[in-house]
Amino acid sequence: MSLSVHIYKELRDFTLNVQFDSDGGVMALLGASGCGKSMTLKCIAGLETPDRGTIVLNDSVLFDSTKRINKSPQARHVGYLFQHYALFPTMTVKGNLYAAAQRLPQEKRKRAVDEKLRTFRLETAQNLYPRQLSGGQQQRVALARALLSEPECLLLDEPFSALDNYLKWQTELELRELLKNYRGDVVYVSHDRDEVYRLCRDVCVLADGRSEPKRSVRDLMEAPWTVSAALISGCKNFSRVQRIDENHVKCLSWGVTLETAQEVNNVCTYAGVRAHSFHIARGGEPNRFDAKVVQVIDDTFSTILMLLPDGGTSAIRMELPKKEWAALRNPSVVLVGVAPEQVMTLSGEL
Repeated sequence: MSLSVHIYKELRDFTLNVQFDSDGGVMALLGASGCGKSMTLKCIAGLETPDRGTIVLNDSVLFDSTKRINKSPQARHVGYLFQHYALFPTMTVKGNLYAAAQRLPQEKRKRAVDEKLRTFRLETAQNLYPRQLSGGQQQRVALARALLSEPECLLLDEPFSALDNYLKWQTELELRELLKNYRGDVVYVSHDRDEVYRLCRDVCVLADGRSEPKRSVRDLMEAPWTVSAALISGCKNFSRVQRIDENHVKCLSWGVTLETAQEVNNVCTYAGVRAHSFHIARGGEPNRFDAKVVQVIDDTFSTILMLLPDGGTSAIRMELPKKEWAALRNPSVVLVGVAPEQVMTLSGEL
């Protein structure tokens, strides 16, 4: 299975410029709200038309601006799970599924609907209307409906956004099992890095409509290349830098020079350090510096410290286990350290 998307579209606030090739499995489009993720899905599904470019699914050209090919949504063999499910409110669960099954031959229709009712545990709810369903049930109906046409590609647009935390976890477990048995391409849209880490193999980061090269999810989380990728992967601390040599940067916002394990190239503009990568230094290690404790915040499972390095102009965020901070007995200044391999060298702008 394969999906190739190379499209451009002028929008009011930015130009959508998305380039990726997927070879099966679950690939995420990850980015902040309003960066173009949902618009990309709509272009793949045929609900929006790019200004130029190509979309090819399993050697079938869905869109080609130069050849003037633009297949209708019904002809694309793409299943779309909308963010808010978009179930037909005047149809029962069974009616919603039959509406999606109209593309199937008549002799297969009833068998396919009954199979989806069983698979998604909707048999007891088949005569209920969407307003009578829980959020989890609505999600299952929407996914069953998306799969009924036997799509070659499945588009999932933030499928858990309407659910509370407990229900979200339960439905995520169910979706995980269902996706294991799906053999087509899956494009999963989210701004939740943890969801993406658990459910997806590859990821393509979008920032202001522009896509970065596709990477494995693990690679992105461990070593993002750009400021936008580091932000979406959860990094909280950034400082503009001045390159000293291939393994040292001067962090202008923090007033410190840090050693890096990553090579500092000529396009490096920022250093990024995750909040849990800073630690209380013990001495005799690289990248240690004094910092004033500006604020102490009691979080659910940790203590968040806002620290101002000696000579710095911007505070850093450090997260410690509660017991570790309590053992320090509220010092006003701490010796902070960060391992060279935990210093991310990044290109781009905040």
